[in-house]
Amino acid sequence: MIVDARRYAPSAARNRDAILQTLSPHLPEHGRVLEVASGSGEHTIHFAAAHPKLAFQPSDPDRDARASIDAWTRYLCLVNVAPAIELDVERELSPSIEADVVICINMIHIAPWSATVGLMRHAALVLPASGLLYLYGPYRRNGEHTAPSNAAFDADLKTRNPAWGVRDLETVTALAAERGFSAPDIETMPANNLSLVFRRR
Repeated sequence: MIVDARRYAPSAARNRDAILQTLSPHLPEHGRVLEVASGSGEHTIHFAAAHPKLAFQPSDPDRDARASIDAWTRYLCLVNVAPAIELDVERELSPSIEADVVICINMIHIAPWSATVGLMRHAALVLPASGLLYLYGPYRRNGEHTAPSNAAFDADLKTRNPAWGVRDLETVTALAAERGFSAPDIETMPANNLSLVFRRR
């Protein structure tokens, strides 16, 4: 009996086209793309199908998430997506990982702040000069939520885990600068989210 390990994330189905449209102009024609916290894998496979000349490396610390990613890759017969690897940004990074682009979607607010610190540290290690770091999710700006729905979402996150929460854009940008990234290009996205495009200096 074959068990279908594919997971479905409603948020990924809603935002993947908008993210692809925003991200695509910044991607190189060739190169390696590392996605951190790939979850169900639906973003990776969507981007990989649209950019067959790029090599995608999905990752997630969760075993079932990695099984979902690999199942989606097999289902769509994508030859430019490598098997998902176990990667926890709060731990040490494998020296074998290299990338021209690092993508992280909807992780920063559903993780402790130490995960954001680890993400920036790892991205700085694997990316070359001018390498791209792409972040997507909700952020506060100038200490304020950008919409009442984001404030309610933030409160809900903190009831689930006090270490979670919508982060301040300025704090994330300052952390990135400490790790050698330029100020981000910022684009407003649907559902009160932001796309942030950093470049490694």
